[in-house]
Amino acid sequence: MLVHAGPGAGKTLGALLGFQAMQNQGGVKRFLVFCHRNTILNQWRKAAEQLGLNLQEWDPCQEEAQTLHQADGWVVTYQAAARQPDVLKAELENWAHDKLLAIADEAHHLGVDPDEPDGPAWGRTFLALTKGSRLRLGLTGTPFRADNLGFCAARRVTVEADGELVEQISPDLCVEPRELIAAGDVRPLEFRFQDGWVEHSREGQPDRDVSPLSSEQRESWRARNLRRAIRLSDSSSIALQLLLRARRQLEKVRAEHPEAAGLVIARDIEHAAGITQVLREEGDRVDLVHSQDKEASKRLANFQTGQADWLVSIDMCAEGFDAPRIRVVAYLTTVVTRSRFLQGITRAVRISTARASLEPIPRHPSHVFAPADPLLMSYARSWSLAKPYLIRSNKTMLEEEETTGSWRGPNLPLEAVNDGAGAVIRLRSLELPNFLQQ
Repeated sequence: MLVHAGPGAGKTLGALLGFQAMQNQGGVKRFLVFCHRNTILNQWRKAAEQLGLNLQEWDPCQEEAQTLHQADGWVVTYQAAARQPDVLKAELENWAHDKLLAIADEAHHLGVDPDEPDGPAWGRTFLALTKGSRLRLGLTGTPFRADNLGFCAARRVTVEADGELVEQISPDLCVEPRELIAAGDVRPLEFRFQDGWVEHSREGQPDRDVSPLSSEQRESWRARNLRRAIRLSDSSSIALQLLLRARRQLEKVRAEHPEAAGLVIARDIEHAAGITQVLREEGDRVDLVHSQDKEASKRLANFQTGQADWLVSIDMCAEGFDAPRIRVVAYLTTVVTRSRFLQGITRAVRISTARASLEPIPRHPSHVFAPADPLLMSYARSWSLAKPYLIRSNKTMLEEEETTGSWRGPNLPLEAVNDGAGAVIRLRSLELPNFLQQ
């Protein structure tokens, strides 16, 4: 079965409580959790400990094997399971396999291609290792994939879309962010999109073309504009103005939430280093983390309870990262898929137990700053709604590419030479029920 619920909904706690209930009824005896990062692995262990459950990290080299086998459950990363599937499978035989609950955290990582037996490794490994389990439980906050594949623990149903029969991933339980906002479980989001214009020139030619950031519809120009907009250049650049406005907003938030911090999602390591330098020059305390940093996990843990004003990251602070002190997000990357955008901005919706007792419902909002890219703005308008994931046929995908290809604009060797920060476009969360606003 598949549970689709946004950050802060309690997917981890719900899964653990579900295991306890089934264990007490004799339906299952142990559980096995798969997750995609070591930092998430540690969060599962802490959550289990709070409920009195003994959840151990599976380690084939662990000397205290007896302790490992006495645990209520094991937790392992998808990568570790795929690296030594035979070893893990053999050790699972010591458990009553028909009494096992298999949990896939962020299950959309487990892509499955029925036409390609040697397809994505994580999905194949999960299916092989959990073949005899009593139940497979998939948890996800963003049930989408960019490669148009289905994934493990998800039912497919046939629906009609645009006059065509397609398959749709159908969660068994869906909790939309707007429901969580209305209940006071998470924070609403307010968006500030930094608009501007980008000037392009052809090499060796004096003429220049001006392209508006927020209203550019030609795909190749839109993407080029965004690449330019996130660059840190002169004082009038869109990225720099966006950062400065985000800093000012964080200062305002701290008037009522002194421990609040900000998150910047950068494009690459060099870009992240430049952003870090700008923030430090403004007097901010900054933690920089990226996947090539051996101390990344430690830095993330320190930030969660630390004193840094900003966390600058590339790909380490998306799904599953829990830091309720994040109240401002600056999205400065060229990744514009819906799932990655939602994973990034929803780091700011969580609310700690201590803060919940101090705030009314609806909660004080968090704030997202981003370049006024048309795709990002369209995602922001519907971020709190659960949209279905449709798996289209290859024929349909090819037809869409052929249709859209005619309006993508000229594929010319253009170089963006200048930009200018313009107005800020504000978007708020969906309006809450009237009785909650009184």
